[in-house]
Amino acid sequence: MRFCLLPFAVLALSSCGSSAGDGAVAVAVIGTPAGMFEDGVRLAPAAQLMRAATHEGLVALDASGQVVPAIAERWIVTDDGLSYIFRLRDSTWPDGEEIEADDVRDQLRRRIAQLEGTSLGLDLANIRAIRAMTGRVIEVQLGAPMPDFLRLLAQSELGFTRGGSGAGPMAMSRGDADGEGEGGDGASARLSALPPETRGLPARQDWEEVARPIAVRALPADKAVAAFAAGEVDLVLGGSIVDFPEATAAAGPLSRGTIQVDPALGLLGLTVRREAGLLADPSRREALSMAIDRPALIQAFRLGGWRENSWIVPPEAFTAPAYGRDRWNGMSIAERRQIAAGRVAAWAGPGREAVVRVALPRGKGSDLLLRQLAEAWATIGVTTRRAAPGEGADLELRDVLARYVSPVWYLNQFNCRIGAGLCTPAADALVRQAQATRDPAQREVLLAEAHAVLVESEVYIPLGVPVRWSLVRGTLGNFQPNAFAFHPLFPLSQPTT
Repeated sequence: MRFCLLPFAVLALSSCGSSAGDGAVAVAVIGTPAGMFEDGVRLAPAAQLMRAATHEGLVALDASGQVVPAIAERWIVTDDGLSYIFRLRDSTWPDGEEIEADDVRDQLRRRIAQLEGTSLGLDLANIRAIRAMTGRVIEVQLGAPMPDFLRLLAQSELGFTRGGSGAGPMAMSRGDADGEGEGGDGASARLSALPPETRGLPARQDWEEVARPIAVRALPADKAVAAFAAGEVDLVLGGSIVDFPEATAAAGPLSRGTIQVDPALGLLGLTVRREAGLLADPSRREALSMAIDRPALIQAFRLGGWRENSWIVPPEAFTAPAYGRDRWNGMSIAERRQIAAGRVAAWAGPGREAVVRVALPRGKGSDLLLRQLAEAWATIGVTTRRAAPGEGADLELRDVLARYVSPVWYLNQFNCRIGAGLCTPAADALVRQAQATRDPAQREVLLAEAHAVLVESEVYIPLGVPVRWSLVRGTLGNFQPNAFAFHPLFPLSQPTT
């Protein structure tokens, strides 16, 4: 899949650098100052980047989104896929203590326990045992094979800490990273790559000359775009559909850079928050979904290559898809809207107003998305209103990146334990059965059944894949768009190979 910007927003590459000074790579992450330094297991995107840079887990993700060694220097997987054996690198924690298997075992157990009640915790439910085999060897045993297990272990939330600090690959200091200090515009931090020998790797004599520091600050989207246009930052990360118009509207000032759009996987749609009124019946919830012209919706953003979806789990996530991309068997948008309007009309009447209240984050992209939805639903006799802050919403924007490609990830996003909206216990039970079976064919059958139950329950109105964009200076190396839209900071400090 390839995304492209339609002609008015195509931006040229540049040879200009930023004004960060002292050779540092200047990065702006779209977000709030508080979000950048969050702790715990529910991290904002900015905090995920900072955690990944300073708190390694057993494995990590590289610039292309592939799994690479971290605290574990290598590993083997048994033929049955039920045991992962990791050999730890010969290195130390920041306090000088040697990294040993029993400490890593205990930390991993604690992290998994802390993740209970989150979708990532559900993803990791197949772990049966974690044990230290020797001082530098740890084994993780699974109840059933998990092809994406290493990718799960690479998530930022599973990074290790000791005495409040991680084991790298970078060290962080908070403060005057952007020349404005704590009282400046946005939260700031400075990241420095640790020397290889402190991480159990061969020493490199020219390390200080080749490893560039990273100056990071959290900014609102409009200020991040303005900073890039002014040459103050080399890279803007964390853009979404909510703020995409901020970048494209500034095509003139941004002629010195380029917009990179990730071929992202995940969910972009509307979660049903209340099963009442118009939305009390699944057939009327489906009517809202039927009325949306998804290709027309994204055309308003002038973004080509976006992939729509009318299902919860995209067909390609299954090894042998049991359904096509079009949920409504090739019906035209006019035919779909006619059926949907009939369902709304059959319900509406005295004392019954066909109104939906939608909760969306602030942003020009949200405003545009709301207008598109309102126009679509007006064709079937439904009025759309934006839910005010604190007001109960019928629907809420769901915009989340996939951590791995299995149907399990999509289905776990709607698990009743998450509390993110309407859910179906029967679907949760089928997913649990699927995760416990060792037969790949039977697992897929159970996951397809779980998906069918969720679709029939109409707990979610899918739109398509998430939109994730970055602004990248033409001279910046080691940045790669990828399907998981995760761009670790450590590779940016390394020489371009």
